Amino acid sequence: MNRLARFAGFGSDDRGQVDRDDLATTQAAVADAGAEAGQAVDDPETLREPIIAALRQVHDPEIPVNIYDLGLIYKIDIAGNGDVDVDMTLTAPACPVAGLMPVMVKDAVKTVQGVGEVAVELVWDPPWSPDTMSDEAKLTLGMF
Repeated sequence: MNRLARFAGFGSDDRGQVDRDDLATTQAAVADAGAEAGQAVDDPETLREPIIAALRQVHDPEIPVNIYDLGLIYKIDIAGNGDVDVDMTLTAPACPVAGLMPVMVKDAVKTVQGVGEVAVELVWDPPWSPDTMSDEAKLTLGMF
């Protein structure tokens, strides 16, 4: 394992797990909306940034970059009642965490106060490519 991967925590037992303590700030950001799960949200878009922050706590166990910056999240639809639909992909169809990753995404999104039901769909079109990665992710992986 290279030094960068160790520094980023690659290979540790808790990679891919959502640290609910780290999400306390995220939850506080939407607390002012006064929304409870399943109830109407004044402006569903107020949930977008906290949801993205929660998704940034989820890491692909094989790559030391969060799934949002890795470009695995294609769509986040937020309904007026706080229900959230997420379309995501994986870096490869034969990814060994294909069954686990959507569950990790659902669990992360559910930690955001004001979110109701969460549905995660695994999609393959368009196929993932390194072009979907954020500049920060490319820098972390030495692709610049």
